[in-house]
Amino acid sequence: MIDSKKILNITSPNEFEKNSIEIFNYQFQNNTIYREFCNLTSKNSSNIKSSSEIPFFPIQFFKTHKIVSSNQPIQKTFYSSGTTKDNLSKHHIIDLKLYEDCFLKIFMDFYGHPSKYNIIALLPTYFENKNSSLIYMVNHLIEKSKNRNSGFYLNDYKELKEKILYLEEGNKKTILFGVSYALLNLIEFHNFKLKKTTIIETGGMKGKRKELIKSELHKMLKIGFGVKNINSEYGMTELMSQAYSINNEKFKCPPWMKIYIRESEDPMNIKTDNKIGGINIIDLANYNSCSFIATDDLGKLDEDGNFEILGRLDNSDQRGCNLLID
Repeated sequence: MIDSKKILNITSPNEFEKNSIEIFNYQFQNNTIYREFCNLTSKNSSNIKSSSEIPFFPIQFFKTHKIVSSNQPIQKTFYSSGTTKDNLSKHHIIDLKLYEDCFLKIFMDFYGHPSKYNIIALLPTYFENKNSSLIYMVNHLIEKSKNRNSGFYLNDYKELKEKILYLEEGNKKTILFGVSYALLNLIEFHNFKLKKTTIIETGGMKGKRKELIKSELHKMLKIGFGVKNINSEYGMTELMSQAYSINNEKFKCPPWMKIYIRESEDPMNIKTDNKIGGINIIDLANYNSCSFIATDDLGKLDEDGNFEILGRLDNSDQRGCNLLID
């Protein structure tokens, strides 16, 4: 059995490597779909010596297969946002308490305890999805804040504006989680000059607006909210963990999460330079599903392990998926 406490208390690269190999072996033995994928790439427990050699599972399989590495009962299933369940990613959660411990520890490492803040959320598209992992996380943080001014807002920008200004006038520290298009709608409704409010954008135009590069989006949000910096949260349905960017556009991972960049022309090959490519994620807290995921995101990694999101990949980068598609 994998010890979740040990995972969430990783502090060194050596511990990360040791646990990566242990979890790979565990998932190779217990996750039938992942093992089949590894066999097709000629990788197995006997020839993996480091985390960079582990096969990264194409994220699309969370839409088409049941990805689990445990025979324990499923406590909850998170779905990605979309119009039909047939085309949604599904993440079957074996241990909901682990998810809560994971996102709370990450949040506290970046921001401190939620009780220090009024936490408000402008996540209308996600809020319509009652099985959203993001909504579950933010709702839990709101509950942990134990503050009557914390809560969700949908499309009532007037009410939200008044709440933000009320908290500012009261000199109360506030965090506003918001999906990108809704934050832009809010600043079009009212121009702010915020001093006590931290803006955390969670990405996503969700077809509501033209997609923007991160720097352009942040420039608009800084002007509209009257702040020097915009923070970002990077997470997804298929992961237990999140990365945050604080005061710049580079995301930092918790110690049990790591990013690799893969070649665009050869998805099985990891880049060793500082160039742009597809983002591969190791999330050791994902040990009950799959910890090694090849995402559809395009990014760049720096020498400190921090990363930038530069956009989305087209389908040509996902040739590895064809190995398991009938």
